[in-house]
Amino acid sequence: MLDAMPEQDAWAGRKQFVTVGDLDIAYVEISGAEPALLLVHGFTDTSRSFSLLAPYLAGRRLVMPDLRGHGASQAGKGCCITDFADDIAGLIQILRLDRPVVVGHSLGAMVAIALAGRHKDLMGGLVVLAGTLKPDFAPDHPLIAGVEALRDPISPADPFYAWWHACSPDVPAAFLAGLAQEASAMPTPRWRAILEKIRRADLTDAARAVQARTLIIAGACDPLFGEAHQQALQSALAGAVFVRSENCGHNPHWEDPGLVAKAILKAFEV
Repeated sequence: MLDAMPEQDAWAGRKQFVTVGDLDIAYVEISGAEPALLLVHGFTDTSRSFSLLAPYLAGRRLVMPDLRGHGASQAGKGCCITDFADDIAGLIQILRLDRPVVVGHSLGAMVAIALAGRHKDLMGGLVVLAGTLKPDFAPDHPLIAGVEALRDPISPADPFYAWWHACSPDVPAAFLAGLAQEASAMPTPRWRAILEKIRRADLTDAARAVQARTLIIAGACDPLFGEAHQQALQSALAGAVFVRSENCGHNPHWEDPGLVAKAILKAFEV
């Protein structure tokens, strides 16, 4: 297990900052062997999203940023998938990461696909975790309706989080509470603006341009991006290895971090 892994209430204190473009981007780094794993979180999450996975990746260098407008990173003006991807490209260059394996969860998976399409030379590998090419949420989708119903200030105890952070009962309550606290610090207009960009995204062409070795990990019980989304990913990302976590939903790295870590390390053995 990882040495000196902070408790959940100490996670924010591990953050460092770099300036990418005109934004201060926060990240948590854990030293280890190269190539680094660059872990990109999902919508409304922060680097904390990977705090349960990190001990299972002990020995590898881990870099876990907060996307713009999330956690401790500045928001900036744009919130398109390509804005997030270009921020991550800047982070790779500033930290001088040598062709890291980019692991993206949900929104982060979309960002990682866009990054792989736009900045091929910066990446050594791609992991798409609970991802999609085209969310295409209907207006009455629970996520759209749930976010529309939120009002500032958002309470970390809002019932919406029971659905949004739904996962197995084994996931630590302190971890989920930290995620809810951080998500609640985002103003609702930012939630809605980012979600609208996610909703309208189509990464099919970007995925077809990916040249990096690719691993797709999906939860069999994912309520957001189920079987049809995973089939589309496999079709567009030719040659990708596919791993299904039979007992997981949208957050396999919370529910079964050992399985996720094993799949990543096996796919990108060095």
